[in-house]
Amino acid sequence: MSVVADMAATWRAPGRVIRRRAGTAAREDRALVVLMLACALVFVAQWPRLLRLSIESGRELNPLLGGALFGWLFIMPLVLYALGSLSHLGARALGGRASAFQARFALFWALLAASPAWLVWGLVAGFAGPGLLMQATGALALGAFLLFWAMGLRAVEWGPDAL
Repeated sequence: MSVVADMAATWRAPGRVIRRRAGTAAREDRALVVLMLACALVFVAQWPRLLRLSIESGRELNPLLGGALFGWLFIMPLVLYALGSLSHLGARALGGRASAFQARFALFWALLAASPAWLVWGLVAGFAGPGLLMQATGALALGAFLLFWAMGLRAVEWGPDAL
C-alpha cells in the first residue's frame, strides 16, 4: 500500500499496519525516511502558529522558523532515535521479542501517522490562537501519537495475540 493509505489505515488498525511496515528485515534507510518525513510534517504544522506569534509579538518570522527547523529536523530525530531505543530496552525487560529496529520504527511510524492531527493543530493554533480549541486539538494529536506508538510497540514486541 502507499504511505498515505497506510497512514489512514493506521487510524483504524495501528498494530497491523506497523507490524507489516516494520517487517522482519532491518531497513534503517526506510526508518530514517519515515522519521524525517514525520518531522518535516510536524515542522510544517508549526508555521501558522509561528506566523501568529510573529505578528502578535512583532518578532521576525525567519528566526522563529529557523529555530523550529533546527529543532524538528536536526534535534528531534536524534531524540526520537534514543527514545525508540529506550522503549525497546524497556519492552525487552518486560518480555518483548522484537528487534531494536522494529521498536524504533513503531515510534517513527506513529509520529508519521499522527502528523495529520498535528497539521490540524497547527492550523487551529494559527487561526484560533491559544485557548480551549487549541488545547483540545493538541490533546487529540498527542493522544493519537501515543496510542499509535503504544499499539505499534505492543504489536511488534509481543505479536498480534498480545493482550
